[in-house]
Amino acid sequence: MKRLILSAAFALSAATPALADDVTDTLQSAIEAYESGDVQYALEELAYAQQLLRAMKAEGLTAYLPPAPEGWSREVNTDMNQGLAMMGGGTGAEAVYSGNGVSFTVTLMADNPMVGAMGAMFASPMLMAAGGEIIRVGRQKFVDQDGELTALVDSRILVQASGADADTMLPVLEAIDYKALAGFGR
Repeated sequence: MKRLILSAAFALSAATPALADDVTDTLQSAIEAYESGDVQYALEELAYAQQLLRAMKAEGLTAYLPPAPEGWSREVNTDMNQGLAMMGGGTGAEAVYSGNGVSFTVTLMADNPMVGAMGAMFASPMLMAAGGEIIRVGRQKFVDQDGELTALVDSRILVQASGADADTMLPVLEAIDYKALAGFGR
């Protein structure tokens, strides 16, 4: 068990060298709790360290949401990840773009089991076309289903835009760096 806790602590702390002190302090607290025989508290501390790291990862995904177009505003939804736990986990980021009396939402969802299940549909052009009209944003294919634009990046990251017509949402979708997004979390 001690080896497992130390391995988890090392892996979590090695994930990014500049982790916040809260993470390293929590991992150290887990080790100390284990060494003193308080396994339950060690588990609680490890769970808390994971929560902190997931929040850091979510902030990283938020960086892929483009800034608002000229004359528009962008409001990031910081509560998005709480709902993902009920959908099998993963990391999410979401922003509402508002301007000219219109608003729409762009959602990014990575490493969620439900998203992975959609991979077959996006891998098959016939299935994709059956789902709606295909729209290209650079090299990325989106399916337009009654105004909701959906794409799957690297078979694991869902990108959705909804709430306005496609022509209004496309400039924001065009501003996403899909190649960099495919490398998220790796």
